[in-house]
This record gives sequence, C-alpha cells and structure tokens, in this order.
Amino acid sequence: MTISASDTGFVSRFTQASDGLRLHWRDYGPLAAPALPIVCLPGLARTAADFHEVGLAFGQDEAKPRRVLALDYRGRGLSDYDRDWKNYDIKIELDDLMQVLVASGTERAVFLGTSRGGLLTMALATARPAVIKGVVLNDVGPVIDARGLLRIRGYVGKLPVPRSFQEGAEILKRLSDRQFPALGDAEWELMARRTWTDRDGPLRPDYDTRLMKGLEELDLEAPLPVLWPYFDALRAVPVLALRGANSDLLAAATLEEMAQRHPECEVYTVPGQGHAPLLGARDIIRRIGRLVARAERAAG
Repeated sequence: MTISASDTGFVSRFTQASDGLRLHWRDYGPLAAPALPIVCLPGLARTAADFHEVGLAFGQDEAKPRRVLALDYRGRGLSDYDRDWKNYDIKIELDDLMQVLVASGTERAVFLGTSRGGLLTMALATARPAVIKGVVLNDVGPVIDARGLLRIRGYVGKLPVPRSFQEGAEILKRLSDRQFPALGDAEWELMARRTWTDRDGPLRPDYDTRLMKGLEELDLEAPLPVLWPYFDALRAVPVLALRGANSDLLAAATLEEMAQRHPECEVYTVPGQGHAPLLGARDIIRRIGRLVARAERAAG
C-alpha cells in the first residue's frame, strides 16, 4: 500500500510486520536509482520525520539522486501501535526492519541510525551483515551513559500536551535548552512538530506513550550492557560517528575508542548540540555524503 504526496518530497509506504502490525516508511528519491540507498532509523520516541532534510538532500540530488527510506517503528508515527507494550523491543524492531527491507527490495544500503536506530544498526550487523555497506551512527555507540537514559526516562510519555506547536516549542526549549543552546525559535518549533502531531485533531505525542514502560523497567543502578562486539561487527564497512558536544548519552571517551578500534571510523563532534544532533545542517549533510561516497567505493 502506498500514499503519494507529491508536495512533501516522499511517498508513504506500508507493509506488514511478522505479527501483522502495519509498518510505515517514507520513501524519498527515485525508486530504481542505481546509487546506493540510505536507510534512516530514528531514536526511541522519534519518527521518520527527523530525516526529512536528509531524504530531500539525497533523494533530489541533481548529480546523483538516490533512494532514501526513513522508518517509523511500531508505535511511532504512522505505524500501528502494539497492544502489548513489551513488544517495543529491539529484537522485535529488528525483525520489523528486516520486513521493511524485504518489502522495499533493499538488498544493500548505507544505514543512518540515531540513538536507538544506531543500536538497531549494530544488531543488524550481527544478524544480516551483507546488507550494510556503510553506517552513520548519530550520538550512539557501544557504551551508553546512564545519565542520558535517566534524562530520557524523565520525559518520554510524560511531557505536557501543548495547545499549539508554538507552546510545544516552549516546552521543549525549557526541557532541552542546555543540550541545544544555539537553536532558534524556528528550530524549536520544527522539533515540536516532530514530537507532537495534530493528525487526529488536538495535539498528541507522535508515539505510543507506553514506550515509557520499557524505560521504567531499566535498572539504571546496575551496569548497562557494553556492546563492543556489536560495534566490531561493523569493521568491514566505513563508519561516520557523530556526537553532540553536549551529549549525555555518548561520552567523548567512547567516541575516541570507536575511532581507535575501527580502521575506517571517522568521528565528528557537533558543536552546540546534545542528544541527538539535528541532521539538516549543510555541514552534516556534506559529511553524510562523504561517508556514502566512501561506502559506494568500498562496495564496488
């Protein structure tokens, strides 16, 4: 099933998960473009909309347009919500991702993963390594800082519901201005429009608020799993690792170790941003473009 919206720059497509839930993804660029496609995977309570600028930049590139897919996980955006919140789980979301790759005919791609999306990418590298030809990890790595998880747990599913997107922008600014001190009013409103939706009338979060239940079950007093073996599964492909200078989820020391352990891992710290850096700036788009070019050369 597809829903075309020519003025948005993408086509909405749907497929079924293994358990029958309907999954949505945005499809940018030419369907049959020979260039290596990009698959974009958002953060925990985020949606495909976070990658709109990336989708437009690469899907409509005059010299070399390429297909860009941006996913809504189950319980987010236009994908179905799950009756059982315990299914908002990395293993199930990995299977969902594989269903979308099959449905879209994606046999190999560059993967751009923000936060949870980066964890999914590393999991995919252990389960289906041949499909990954390059990776951008946006403010996520093999070691997760518990401070960041604690902060995220404090607001996912718990934000007040604004009466307007302008009020939503004010809420987000109060919550995250220390993480993103350089954002202007227009950028805060854009973030608000990607946090809440008015598709069904009054504003509501654009995700199932029961996502909070999985976070509440985490014991942040206990050591978090260290995922270096998953990161090491990416050794065969070029990697660009981004970190927000103000991030409380990915430590600078972890970023440095990622660069040391991976022979083809370029790292960049995004000034003035926290978790997770916005991807629409020209400099970030250029860096992603260079990574994609490296991946295409390596893939042959």
